[in-house]
Amino acid sequence: MELFSADAKWYDLLLPFLFAGTLILTWLNGRKASILISIVNRWLRWFTFSLFAAYISFYAEWFEKPFWVLFSIFFLLWFLCETIFHWVSIGALSKSTYPLFPNFVENPKGEEWPAQKRFLSIRRWLKDNKFNSVCTLKAELIPQIQLRMHVFQSEDEKIRIQLLFIPQRSGAVSLCFTILSQTVDGSRFVTDNMYLPFGGFYPENWYLDRRPLNRSLPRMYRNHLRRIENTKEVFVPWEENPVEDANDQKTILERVNTEMGFLNPIAIRDEYGKISWEGRYRVWKEIWMLNYFGKAFSY
Repeated sequence: MELFSADAKWYDLLLPFLFAGTLILTWLNGRKASILISIVNRWLRWFTFSLFAAYISFYAEWFEKPFWVLFSIFFLLWFLCETIFHWVSIGALSKSTYPLFPNFVENPKGEEWPAQKRFLSIRRWLKDNKFNSVCTLKAELIPQIQLRMHVFQSEDEKIRIQLLFIPQRSGAVSLCFTILSQTVDGSRFVTDNMYLPFGGFYPENWYLDRRPLNRSLPRMYRNHLRRIENTKEVFVPWEENPVEDANDQKTILERVNTEMGFLNPIAIRDEYGKISWEGRYRVWKEIWMLNYFGKAFSY
């Protein structure tokens, strides 16, 4: 049988559009670092691979199976290959020297904003809503790759906003927001849109609402205000320095996740890695949830 039949079927017509769509979305994502575009692009790549592999196998008569069976086999093969890739990556991270909870220090360069229009609009919104710049921080993940954080506080100092600038391999920069309020008894109400997989645990007195697909700071701020207004808690101004607070919370997260079994005890980390097998499963699961559905665990 000829590889390309003259009797065109639905997959003959669909494949060119899938290939074109994948190329366009890959290019767009490299320029915009968009979470939504990334999710659509991953699904499109998955379907394109499965359809193309089934198409070639069907017309080349490599397997005597119906087209839908071949498509299903290659669809599952993609899942298997990507699962193996993620497990190897998580294992490498677990045994590497890279910090799971980065240590932040003050950024001597001070305020640095990417020149893109979307970042400038956020800067204007903060100014219009009377959020004052408190400090800028940085944390080194690996040599030459740094996270940068810019911290702002409301006029009454009861709401703190952290802007986290995350470099991408394409050279683009993505931005995540974390909005925090602290009660008189030390509990924290946190609203963020972090999309980096964590999979671990947070302290019991942290009330976290994570919305990775929400990329609008004004909308997230309104969500946070509704959350704290619907409680009977008494909120107090932030007094601790952002650098000290960030690193104190790093220490707390390390302790909590060791106690809960997400991290291995320190004594065996050299042999078994930082992340336990249960922890690796949780990270793998959250990677899939974030990459293909834009959802994080319900922390």
